Amino acid sequence: MFKIAKANAAVPLTPGSLEHHNQNDEMVAQFSISETWTGDLSSGMLRLGEWSAMLHGLSARDCGLLSLIRCYDSKDRAHVLELFEQAATLCSSFCFSTTIIMPNGLRQPLFCMGESNGLEEKYSGSMVGVFIFPRFKLEGARQVTSRL
Repeated sequence: MFKIAKANAAVPLTPGSLEHHNQNDEMVAQFSISETWTGDLSSGMLRLGEWSAMLHGLSARDCGLLSLIRCYDSKDRAHVLELFEQAATLCSSFCFSTTIIMPNGLRQPLFCMGESNGLEEKYSGSMVGVFIFPRFKLEGARQVTSRL
């Protein structure tokens, strides 16, 4: 899944939708780990959370896009790169899913949602998003093997 859409602030949040009692944090935490990330389009750098950096096989939390996607399933890399390039040129909301291929052969599913904004000036703007890592890894393409 690789989707991008022009950001549409005309669609307001439903009143009360962000109140804590409408969230089911425990259920989300039972099935996944989620972490926010940010991107600075003037420098081209992304800032990941601790878990995200570790699961992407990175030694530092700051990285470039090519460093981020090098562990993704090879058939998805070009799509993810294109998605980020489009989002860097037009204020957009986007999402994608892929699989991180770990050095030990395990495969960690990944979902990403984000948006870009502040692109009015050339070489400026930012991105913000969230990575969601389901609490299982895949061996090959089928078998559930362990939890994070």
